[in-house]
Amino acid sequence: MHTLKKLYCRCFQISFRAALPLMPYREPKLIDGFSGVSKVLRKHNITRLLLVTDPGVYSLGLTTPLEQILKKAGITCIVYKDTVANPTSANVEDAKNLYLKKHCQALLAFGGGSSMDCAKGVGARLARPNKSLAKMEGILHVMHKLPLLIAVPTTAGTGSETTLAAVITDADTHHKYAINDFPLIPRYAVLDPKVTLSLPPFITATTGMDALTHAVEAYIGNSTTIDTRRDALKAVKLIFENIDIAYEHGDNIHARRNMLHASFYAGCAFTKSYVGYVHAVAHSLGGQYNVPHGLANAILLPLVLREYGSCIDKKLHRLAIAAGLADKNTPDHEAAELFIRAIEEMKERFGIVNIVKEIQETDIPKLAHYADKEANPLYPVPKLMDASELEKFYYMLMSLTSKENTSEAEK
Repeated sequence: MHTLKKLYCRCFQISFRAALPLMPYREPKLIDGFSGVSKVLRKHNITRLLLVTDPGVYSLGLTTPLEQILKKAGITCIVYKDTVANPTSANVEDAKNLYLKKHCQALLAFGGGSSMDCAKGVGARLARPNKSLAKMEGILHVMHKLPLLIAVPTTAGTGSETTLAAVITDADTHHKYAINDFPLIPRYAVLDPKVTLSLPPFITATTGMDALTHAVEAYIGNSTTIDTRRDALKAVKLIFENIDIAYEHGDNIHARRNMLHASFYAGCAFTKSYVGYVHAVAHSLGGQYNVPHGLANAILLPLVLREYGSCIDKKLHRLAIAAGLADKNTPDHEAAELFIRAIEEMKERFGIVNIVKEIQETDIPKLAHYADKEANPLYPVPKLMDASELEKFYYMLMSLTSKENTSEAEK
């Protein structure tokens, strides 16, 4: 990265870090079970709400118990169930129009990060009806109060129930971008492990590694606080203790509960301390090729950590201690290697390979540009990289077939 750009990025990040104590961060209030949702809605005099979910969650009947509780309480629940894996601007507009048509008064996101991002996008469009989602990309472009938003996560990964971010894919250009603003933080969240019991092993693994990525990137960045470091360490400890159990024994309610709380802690950490290049590259892959976000993060995490090099050894040492992989007497570099290798072994156990077969070499400059635009100057990463330097990660993930085809074309 050019020296002047590095200077600009670091000055920008230092300014944001200095302003952290003045910013209106908050954590969602936790609701105890589905029965508590109707009590909260009655407290806010809400009689009609839009439940935003996806086809998979809806077809499994996971929303049915909550719908029945709301019906019994005299609250009309309108369901939008068409959210796709990487929610698009078209999803948001369709759900927003349904909200208005049915005269809803509140939003309830029920599902993984996609459903929560879609609901946040709906809230943003309702709050700013004359402003497109694309014009809300970046930081503090919403700036208006959203309708009441409740989040019910069904995966232990995104932590979106705690964050100020909504990640949306433009339906026309496939550009995937983040909207970051404090009104997007849900007012309430329900952490119910029962709704995660039906998650297949592979999705359990990738969403769990998504939470791990949140915690790691928040911890190794340059804008941490005492609270975010504490939350990140809690998340890492819980994930290393529970992810394999949840993967192998999906009906273990204890492990599922711990993974939900790990995701919550990781979300609290990164919503203040931000993420890094793992997320920036992963978002570009999700937008262009619809690669599931948790899977992309899982693939990229150890690759990016290795690229950062020795500048993160001390921080990885502390994470390795939290993960039970090292102690305080272990040399920093050795502990860092133990931590990265443990993530690589985790991927091997879960069948996660370092290939995204959809990647086309001709797309790489555009993808790297998107990642650069998202990450710089916002993300306080330990080592700065520009678009040309980020391109290496896409080449790492190209399938063998794609690389061979590229070589043949160059001959």
